[in-house]
Amino acid sequence: MSSDSSKKRKPKVIRTDGGPQEGKRGRPDTDQDARYYSEEAEVDLRDPSKDYELYKQTCQDLQRLMSEIQELKSKGSKDSAKQKVDAYHLQLQNLLYEVMHLQKEITKCLEFKSKHEEIELVSVEEFYKEAPPEISKAEITRADPHQQTLSRLDWELEQRKRLANKEKILKEIEVKKEYLSNLQPRLNSIMQASLPVQEYLSMPFEQVHKQYETATHLPPPLYVLFVQASAYGQACDKKLAVAIEGNVEEAKALCKPPEDSQDDESDSDAEEEQNTKRRRPTLGVQLDDKRKEMLKRHPLSVTVDLKCKDGSILHLTFYYLMNLNVMTVKAKVTAATEDLLSLDSLLSCLYPGDHGKRTPNPANQFQFDKVGILSLSDYVMELGHPYVWVQKLGGLHFPKDQPQSPVIADNSLSASHMERTMKLLKTRLESRLALHKQFASLEHGILPVSSECQNLFPAKIVSRLVKWAAVTYEDYLELPYTRDVVEAGLAEDTHLYYVVLIERGTGYQLLTNQLQRLCVVLDVYLETETHDNSVEGPKEFPQEKMGPSRLKPFKYNNPQGFFSHR
Repeated sequence: MSSDSSKKRKPKVIRTDGGPQEGKRGRPDTDQDARYYSEEAEVDLRDPSKDYELYKQTCQDLQRLMSEIQELKSKGSKDSAKQKVDAYHLQLQNLLYEVMHLQKEITKCLEFKSKHEEIELVSVEEFYKEAPPEISKAEITRADPHQQTLSRLDWELEQRKRLANKEKILKEIEVKKEYLSNLQPRLNSIMQASLPVQEYLSMPFEQVHKQYETATHLPPPLYVLFVQASAYGQACDKKLAVAIEGNVEEAKALCKPPEDSQDDESDSDAEEEQNTKRRRPTLGVQLDDKRKEMLKRHPLSVTVDLKCKDGSILHLTFYYLMNLNVMTVKAKVTAATEDLLSLDSLLSCLYPGDHGKRTPNPANQFQFDKVGILSLSDYVMELGHPYVWVQKLGGLHFPKDQPQSPVIADNSLSASHMERTMKLLKTRLESRLALHKQFASLEHGILPVSSECQNLFPAKIVSRLVKWAAVTYEDYLELPYTRDVVEAGLAEDTHLYYVVLIERGTGYQLLTNQLQRLCVVLDVYLETETHDNSVEGPKEFPQEKMGPSRLKPFKYNNPQGFFSHR
């Protein structure tokens, strides 16, 4: 109180009497400063505690004097006592009102809720982990909760600004999506109108687009084959045609998760009663069902058409066995039904040792043992052949000398084998078609010899081809003169076998030819002997062309038409 009162006091100025005002102004500043008294300077020099005690003592004396005066006044009348009671009561009421007001303010302060309490801020650990150092200020905020809250609010503001920018971008995306959705019907109408032009220019964009939409439902190996074969056709072989066949709806159903039936529990008792009334399937029927499920193919398949120069087409259909994780292939050649162009002989051993009768996946043998399948070769006519090169075209590789791991379709593996395999397939088809033409001639008893090879054979060949026919591998094994070939391992069931019958064409005219030869020799003998006019004979041997009389020119030279010595 002493300090407050001292600050409110004004400094007092001590002036001296006498002397004009101008004379005072002309004195030095040091004399002028000595005439002023500064109470604040004196307060700074004095002890505050002593001032406080002096002030307190003075107030007590004043209070005592005032009380004495009041007592003297109150003794005079009763009204003064009543007034004193009223004054005290009023003072009490004022004090109670002030206490109540202070209590309300305290409660209001305690119950005050800031707006930042309604904001869900990130945790403190996440704040220090994600916020940049210029916002987190870890060296300051970790020790000061207030600064920490402010920094967290700053980080929340920064994040909301970023979110506002993202929302702006999302709105722009939605606007563009709406524009594109409105654009799609127009594009569809344009594509429909351009279909005749596409057909005329051989540019089936609509068909290709539908094929690629269907390709999204292919299993990974068939999808890899479809993509790589299409890429190879576009880059290297324009005549290569790749397409997808099958039921798309069934393929979509395979991709969907199975729906849980809600009525299973309620209808379980009724189903059990019905099942007990029905006859239980035998073990054989159950195994057949398991085998069918094991050998189930994917609803979609990929077809590849290879066209040769002569117009023939090799139609390949690739399938995927879902439970065995292997691919199979079936082949067909246009306008060819002979055994020479069948699947077993056409694609067999395209690569050395690849007969396509065993599954290349070692894990399948354990699956076969569970359902009683001895070998996949019993089902290749129905499912197709699982050649190793077919697996590689689908990006599947099953290493035999390494631990088995989940096999995933690899695009690079398919791409590395695609070109060579396609060339081998085309070469195999062309060579088999050429061989087929030769076999057709042989079946009619004709030995076709090209003009380039005519000089390798004499003009007259007596022996001739009588029979050419195909035989099975079992019939070949029964022939007595093939035992050594079979034991040497040179004959396999994948080879083609034919029986050939060759006869010497003049065997049935041997006697007549011998008699004709005897007549010719007699003519030569008579002509080369001493001429006698009585003897008639050919005059084809002039005397100068004859050799010694002891040798006869019995060798006839055709087509020159003369005889010579042997």
